[in-house]
Amino acid sequence: MEFKDYYKILGVEKEATQEEIKKAYRKLALKYHPDRNPDNKQAEEKFKEITEANEVLSNPDKRKRYDQLGANWKYHDQPGAGGPGMEDFFSQFGGRGGGRTTYQYQGDLGDMFGNIGGFSDFFESFFGGRGSGGQGGHFAGARKGQDYEANLNLTLEEVFNGVDRQISVDGKKLRVKIQPGTRDNTRLRLRSMGASGSHGGEKGDLYLNVHVLDHPFYEVKGDDLFYNLDVDLYTAVLGGNVQVQTLDHKTLSIVIPAETDNGKLLKLRGQGMVSKDSSSKRGDLYVRILVQIPKHLSKEEKELFKKLSQLRKD
Repeated sequence: MEFKDYYKILGVEKEATQEEIKKAYRKLALKYHPDRNPDNKQAEEKFKEITEANEVLSNPDKRKRYDQLGANWKYHDQPGAGGPGMEDFFSQFGGRGGGRTTYQYQGDLGDMFGNIGGFSDFFESFFGGRGSGGQGGHFAGARKGQDYEANLNLTLEEVFNGVDRQISVDGKKLRVKIQPGTRDNTRLRLRSMGASGSHGGEKGDLYLNVHVLDHPFYEVKGDDLFYNLDVDLYTAVLGGNVQVQTLDHKTLSIVIPAETDNGKLLKLRGQGMVSKDSSSKRGDLYVRILVQIPKHLSKEEKELFKKLSQLRKD
């Protein structure tokens, strides 16, 4: 398995703090985010790479395993399963015994409510005949097949907008779909898509655990979105307009009132996350103002700030 140096990818030292990792990721994400690099495949791949690195290094448990095991850390990530990492999901899929096997991979969530036949054929090619619930020996009675469990990593844009596309797996075309409004930690059960049963028993089930990756700008709280907006000192003091790119690829013009404090929240109604219950309902968007202090001031600029300071005292 190819070893990826996540520290090198983010440009931080191995002893970096969580705050340093967060800052490094945010800086690179701002540079390579697909919204800022439309139709740029290299930037898209770079963004995926830094997102993967941040996903590991920002998680204390994953980071510890990564530091200890290097490229093999993903194998340890699935206790009792010995399952492959996401890049090996399709090439090395197989049961390891026990009542449920867990795998880690990244991709698109299947169309759970349509095209079920296609999914059944797809998972049959991987799971069929691969164990039967971890049961050994010969049993006279029918036994249900083994359940499988997989963790599915998705971007916030994918769960916000929904994804509908075709992929090819083992020569078979598969229609996959993400419904808008899907949330982090959603657990989906696909009946009869696990391992085949023994002695005529029914097939096991497949469980998919949805995990939404951290976004460099947005965070989700219920149906509301929070956006961290960097604003220069002069705009915060004097006021102005700043543009924000939304998750549905629209551009909003945000009015920054004069004398805006650092950390102030500006509320935009109906611009938040798509509701889990209805794609026509949305929460609110809260823009958090982060005032940026100018650095590397010239001698003339310092003199002007001194004069301004004196004026305020007077």
